[in-house]
Amino acid sequence: MDKQQRIIDLCKDLRLPSIRKIVQNEALEQPAQAFEVLLQVLEQEKADRQVRAKQNRIRTANFPQKKLLEELRVEELPEQASQKLPHLKTLDFIEEGQNVILTGSSGTGKTHIAIGLGMEACLAGYRVFYATVPSLINQLKEHRSERTLRSFELKFGKYDVVILDELGYISFDKEGAELLFSHLSLRAGRKSTIITSNLPFTKWQDMFHDPVLTAALTDRLTHKSHVVNMIGPSYRMKETEAWIKMSGNKVAQN
Repeated sequence: MDKQQRIIDLCKDLRLPSIRKIVQNEALEQPAQAFEVLLQVLEQEKADRQVRAKQNRIRTANFPQKKLLEELRVEELPEQASQKLPHLKTLDFIEEGQNVILTGSSGTGKTHIAIGLGMEACLAGYRVFYATVPSLINQLKEHRSERTLRSFELKFGKYDVVILDELGYISFDKEGAELLFSHLSLRAGRKSTIITSNLPFTKWQDMFHDPVLTAALTDRLTHKSHVVNMIGPSYRMKETEAWIKMSGNKVAQN
């Protein structure tokens, strides 16, 4: 591809119709050096915009912390998580509108994996929304009271990935259960949702207080989804024990 055509294509990508028109109409009158400089400027602008777009997607996702999948010690993860992680990292589940449900013991890496997949999705160009389940329910109740729930529903349904963390840590009332059910139903079979929970599916009824609603929600969330069992010893506890041991050795040496 010659420089002129590359400049024209970049102008289209960057939405710079005036520059594109000048290049197309006055190409024969421009010195070669001018095109070389213009091409470098446009390529740098495109690269900078891509970086800013990635940073903006990560910022608006509202992650509590930035956790990367590369920071995980795969050998410390529960067996099923270490087996399924390579496939999840491809992000194919997003393209297929599939859910990822991480259930199991506290401290086994559920939140780290969920946020890590969300970070990967942001870098790949997907729009991501993160919230803990209690905070989401509070948001939904506020939107309902302010009569802005419909507007939030439209946004919620369009995110490529929604990450809902800590399902099961705090129970909620009937209104909260119904709001959560209706919003997750908006995404069922169309967009991906990642959920972390310390409770197995058999205990979800304790949160929703409604066996019919629980059964319907479980069915919709698990249909063609990646369910990862993360039962195992606490990764955080291992780190704490290692830190205590290391601190003890330092004291003994002094």
